[in-house]
Amino acid sequence: WLLAWISLELNTLSILPIMMKQHHPRATEATTKYFIIQAAAAANILLASTINAWQTGHWSILHTNSTIATALATSALMLKLGLAPAHLWYPEVMQGTTLYTAMLISTWQKIAPLTLLYLMHNNLNPTMVLLLGLISTATGGWAGLNQTQTRKIMAFSSIAHMGWLLTALMCNQNLATLTMLLYLSTTTAIFTTLATTTTKTIMDIGTTWTTSPAMLTMTLIMLMSLAGLPPLTGFMPKWLIIKNLTITSLTPLSMALLITSLPSLYFYTRLAYTTTLTTPPTTTSEKLKWRFNTKFNTTTPPLITIACLLLPTTPTLYNST
Repeated sequence: WLLAWISLELNTLSILPIMMKQHHPRATEATTKYFIIQAAAAANILLASTINAWQTGHWSILHTNSTIATALATSALMLKLGLAPAHLWYPEVMQGTTLYTAMLISTWQKIAPLTLLYLMHNNLNPTMVLLLGLISTATGGWAGLNQTQTRKIMAFSSIAHMGWLLTALMCNQNLATLTMLLYLSTTTAIFTTLATTTTKTIMDIGTTWTTSPAMLTMTLIMLMSLAGLPPLTGFMPKWLIIKNLTITSLTPLSMALLITSLPSLYFYTRLAYTTTLTTPPTTTSEKLKWRFNTKFNTTTPPLITIACLLLPTTPTLYNST
């Protein structure tokens, strides 16, 4: 536990300069918020591990048998991941940073806390974790409806996806691994396209066709994949999670998860709809996006392919993980 705590602190301290690089008041504010939240969560983890060592006599993560320690560590990791109901810092921090930094926060920074949850999964309280997962999917859907900034929309989308991931973690650890890998690849693909076309608000999407019509079409398809529509990659984790929940007689939970994913589908569809519009007053029909110099990222095409076309490989991926 001690090494895990040190690693989490190093992880937090390493991303702070990346977030502050812009020398902007919003960036400084986001960095300060991020530091306070992550430091508080790490302190809670240290407290939980100390209580565990005091009650059980060892520091092993795999044998966190103390109920209080497990509950404390779980809540601290939820705060670190930005899961509902401890999610309020997350959209604010995302909004205060650049698109690539926001991508780091919503992908790379999730790996360490999720790894600890994986290691602890035998001792976690399933009712608590499943309930938190359901609350997160509901919050991510409902709160995302009201947003116009793409970074905040992506933040709430991330909260909803983490809810699905928690549910998968309680059902089947291999499935959770697959869900996490697909979440990471799809989110990275979306963020790279948004960053390439400098799309910061819903209005900006309407002008991106001047940058690259092909990329705009793929963004539309990727948004549908993120929403979990067949026959795209995003449908795979949801399909398998629902299958596992029904096998374990958790049909009411699977129904609730499906219902809470409908608001998410609505705001993804709204974004996708805006990509097809070119006429005022909704968006500008300007021929040139004169404000920005477009730099295309070489990693975008393979990421887009992964984010859209992996559904036929479901049996292979599901069995290999």
